Amino acid sequence: MRTERTGPGSFTVEFESEAELEAEARTNLSAGGLRLPTREKVALFTKLSLLLRLAGGGEATATATVVAPLPDGVALSLAGDTAALVEALRAAPEAPGEEVAGDGPGPEEAAATQSVWDRLRSLTRVEKLLLAAKADRVERAVLAQDSDPQVLYTLLKNPRLTADEVIRIAKSPFLTFQTAESIVKSTQWFSNLEVRVALVHNAKTPPAFALRILQTLPESEVRTISRGAATSMALKVAALKKLQGFA
Repeated sequence: MRTERTGPGSFTVEFESEAELEAEARTNLSAGGLRLPTREKVALFTKLSLLLRLAGGGEATATATVVAPLPDGVALSLAGDTAALVEALRAAPEAPGEEVAGDGPGPEEAAATQSVWDRLRSLTRVEKLLLAAKADRVERAVLAQDSDPQVLYTLLKNPRLTADEVIRIAKSPFLTFQTAESIVKSTQWFSNLEVRVALVHNAKTPPAFALRILQTLPESEVRTISRGAATSMALKVAALKKLQGFA
């Protein structure tokens, strides 16, 4: 793994092989962490911006917090869905995907030599919105990390979306009322317990939706919320009241 400090609070991290990425995913990324080898001095609890790359693969950005010193660097806690992060890194630069627009030669021909991440990052907002509804699995993994709430909302219209992807959207810090409402109103997604749990624990979920979801959760989840995992006092009080009904 090669790392380079690119600014006061930013690093570039490059995995030199798929095997190296797999080892890090198995030992650290799967638990939401990352080992950052560096000789630079970075204080505990420093917030960092990361650009991660896989040699011959894709790119992804992430935010992280320094949580512990290591003999050869620091340990980081990553924000967001690390599974989607790994998936984006594994995207091959020339992997075939759906055409964004047009059948003839054009910008896509040149973009085919770039990583999926680079290709999507170069799109305009309108192009991302048009792509979201028909994106393939790798493209969806990248778009699900987008900071534009409208992109996340449009992803929900993709007919090939899986439950795991909806869970990622439900956990997003860029969740909006519109997106949460779309999930809640979908029988397919609202019937999935993991989707509901992701929504109820997201501080961006409107309180009315969180309270509605609470009524559908099993006792174990309600108890977790009552013990301090609530995103609001109203939700915690509602959880405590619901627990009385389980007694």
